[in-house]
Amino acid sequence: MADIEKVRELLRSLESSSVEELEIETEGLKLKVRFNREKGSAAVSQEISETPQPSLQEEVKEEEKDNYYVVESPMVGTFYRAPAPGAEPFVKEGDYVEKGQTLCIIEALKVMNEIESEVSGIVRKILVENGQPVEFGQPLFYIEPK
Repeated sequence: MADIEKVRELLRSLESSSVEELEIETEGLKLKVRFNREKGSAAVSQEISETPQPSLQEEVKEEEKDNYYVVESPMVGTFYRAPAPGAEPFVKEGDYVEKGQTLCIIEALKVMNEIESEVSGIVRKILVENGQPVEFGQPLFYIEPK
């Protein structure tokens, strides 16, 4: 893993800088570093995690996407399939949903935002795992309009 050596080199070069926090995300790697600058020390804590490849979004064939309505995340936050831990999910793959029906919750800044369907149809694919962080515009569901 030559990439890990590059990361170590970057961290060493940042130890003497005024940077307090650094976050890098690339395909297959997420790195978050916080430097502890108390009392002149430059202690580094780091979190490196591999992101799964390929993503669930890539599993649906391109030609199938054209037939589906794509529900995208309207905000950055955490995706939840159910209204509470242990509760039944709002929808499952294969469920018929009505326009305006709640599909999921996205938590952003401690606020629970219900995401509703813009169309009536069948949920063909749920693209995000429960508790997973989501980005603005990230596809969440494929719904086949009916």
